[in-house]
Amino acid sequence: MANDNSNKGPESPSLNILAQYIKDLSFENPGAPRSLQSRDKAPAININVNVNANPLSDNDFDVVLSLNAEAKEGDKVLFATELVYGGVFRITGFPQEHMLPVLFIECPRLLFPFARQIIADATRNGGFPPLMIDPIDFAQMFTQRVAEEQARAKVQAVPN
Repeated sequence: MANDNSNKGPESPSLNILAQYIKDLSFENPGAPRSLQSRDKAPAININVNVNANPLSDNDFDVVLSLNAEAKEGDKVLFATELVYGGVFRITGFPQEHMLPVLFIECPRLLFPFARQIIADATRNGGFPPLMIDPIDFAQMFTQRVAEEQARAKVQAVPN
């Protein structure tokens, strides 16, 4: 019997990963081999995270997670790594008002464990202990980004 989808109600929400990929990966170890010597204290590590999403078609989206990590001892850079990790997602059946949270919270949440492992492997392969980035609260990050964009819009709307 053939499937007839014409008389069904709204389709149930669906989120599928069609592909995952490394768009850019860089690891710098400018002081090697001196930077690999044992230290008395852990270096200062700064991590930056960013998420972007672009439509590819009506239901397909390219979501990109950017992670930058830099380890310093004083003013000397021990290592710097950058990863731009993407995923192509097929998203169907979600109400329009849920699309941004799906794209900027759920999609990066699915990508993060893979990106985290790539960063850990890169730092380990660079001669350092693997950098295990703590879990990221993408919901809080999204809320902050929306608040910043709303504040920017209010500032731009004020006549001079």
